[in-house]
Amino acid sequence: MNSAANLAQLSVGASAVVKAYPASSVAFTRLREMGLLPGTRVTLIRVAPLGDPLEIHVRGYRLSLRKSEAEHILLEDQMPAA
Repeated sequence: MNSAANLAQLSVGASAVVKAYPASSVAFTRLREMGLLPGTRVTLIRVAPLGDPLEIHVRGYRLSLRKSEAEHILLEDQMPAA
């Protein structure tokens, strides 16, 4: 996985570490409040049949995100799910 990969490009079942995302958006402020911070490991659980939304596992719970939001969340590395 290259350094410019985003959450929308993650494969189902794969994990990665959040690197960065926009700080100015209200939606991303809400994600920070829910614990999706840089350095947090996320796992893509599943993608809806039409590709939107995405379900991720983060800090012990599952969170659904719009694909348009997931495209702005940059990832550091990808590892196989355990």
